[in-house]
Amino acid sequence: MTRETLDRQIHHIQDEVLLLGSMVEQAMLKSVDALKRRDLKASRTLYEEDALINEKRFAIENAILILIATQQPMARDLRSLAAMLEVITELERMGDYAKGIGKVNIRLGDHTIPIPYREIDLMADLAVSMLHRSLSAFINEDAGQASAIPLEDDKVDDLYNHVTRSLVNAMIANPENIDAANLLMWVAHNLERMADRVTNICERTVFIATGELLELESNDDDLDDDRE
Repeated sequence: MTRETLDRQIHHIQDEVLLLGSMVEQAMLKSVDALKRRDLKASRTLYEEDALINEKRFAIENAILILIATQQPMARDLRSLAAMLEVITELERMGDYAKGIGKVNIRLGDHTIPIPYREIDLMADLAVSMLHRSLSAFINEDAGQASAIPLEDDKVDDLYNHVTRSLVNAMIANPENIDAANLLMWVAHNLERMADRVTNICERTVFIATGELLELESNDDDLDDDRE
């Protein structure tokens, strides 16, 4: 295989990774929108879309493994392909988070618990924005941008804490809200974990660019040594 052919195949796989990322971004935004509108049909549709995300992930993984096995890429190319295997795993898990929010909406049914929609909306927008830019940095091997994005996780954490306090207050005000509030805490948890997984993608970008696998930190990491 010529250098040009190998580059073309790697670029094609990168395009597929970006497509998978776009599918995940849309799934998350749709899941939160369905929750806001209490649209159970839209939440059920997320199950079908999650199957497509899974199929895309495995198709990309298969293409990468075939390329590694048949062409035996070295050095930077091998780092890039190995990193893409990690990134698509992160993306598939984020897709599961979107599906999980859909499950919450369905299980809530017609419960009338006050839902902190504004904060949940902001969490989703921030997490999706972080993901979109992290994938751009990944494809462009931009270690500088990748190192900066995890610092934004603090904003997501602040919103997560706000949602949690709001739901605890709802439980205190009315014990009948306990089950529904616990479900909604999973919505906030999934969005918070999505932002954390963006950091993992950023670490892979730095790995490709520098050859070093570093743990990127947010501003509050020194206050929370046990964070996943």
